[in-house]
Amino acid sequence: MKKMFLSVALVTSLFTFASKNLYACDIHGHSGFLPENKLSIPVGLKSLGGLNEVQFNQVLDKMLSLYSGIVAQRGAKLIIDRRWTDPTVNSYAHQNTPGAYTIVAFGGLARHSEVTPDAMALVACHELGHHLGGAPKKIAPDGWAANEGQADYWGTMKCLRHFFEGDNQQAALQNLNVPSLVSSRCNSQYSNREEQLVCQRVAMAGAALGKLLNAVSNDKVVASYATPDSTIVIQTFNDHPKTQCRVDTFLQASLCDHTISETDSDTDSNVGVCSVRNGDKVGNRPLCWFRP
Repeated sequence: MKKMFLSVALVTSLFTFASKNLYACDIHGHSGFLPENKLSIPVGLKSLGGLNEVQFNQVLDKMLSLYSGIVAQRGAKLIIDRRWTDPTVNSYAHQNTPGAYTIVAFGGLARHSEVTPDAMALVACHELGHHLGGAPKKIAPDGWAANEGQADYWGTMKCLRHFFEGDNQQAALQNLNVPSLVSSRCNSQYSNREEQLVCQRVAMAGAALGKLLNAVSNDKVVASYATPDSTIVIQTFNDHPKTQCRVDTFLQASLCDHTISETDSDTDSNVGVCSVRNGDKVGNRPLCWFRP
């Protein structure tokens, strides 16, 4: 009986360890891109907006095209598991298959009324950020996944800017009603007109996801770039920050003027990004989740 008890305990322990190390944004929604929710948006209920299947695949095709080679340089393969018919309103990343960096994209999330093609790209970038975003990690020092705030930050600052490169930014921004707060901050941070427009577009994708997070979380106070979270954490928070804090992360990441090509570090959270240690005054990760 003792041996059986130890065996069960060992299996349970290994399962718990595997779950913590192999998943970031797990399939059950407990740590998905969105908070745990019971929303279900099956095919055919796309009546108020959201993406159609062609748009869904266009975003994910482009993500594969841009990052398959980069992932291959790490000795791995980028896999995007497309579940268009699945009504789940979430997404997640995992490394369950040896040598594979996997993103799971559900059609239910893509069909949500607040999701635009740019917002969908940012969700995919967040999931890729778990794989490529560097420090801080969910489980230090050997965890594979960048923590949730870092996945938001890297996904916005590095991935989404790369995703938008070469597009007609004026056309993309035409119907987005960019607030003066966003345009003025982007224009102050960047001198190049193309970079200013990319900054605005990236920030607006973050604003769209802020609306999605508000809707799914049933937040009583609507998150806004004009009302940043004043919380200061005493240690870096690895799980999902509150909606306002995540929105702040999207904005600061859009304002970080470090180049996309700068190498990130799996151990040093100051490498390749804006930080106080690097002398940056704008574009730093918000203190509502990150402790410098």
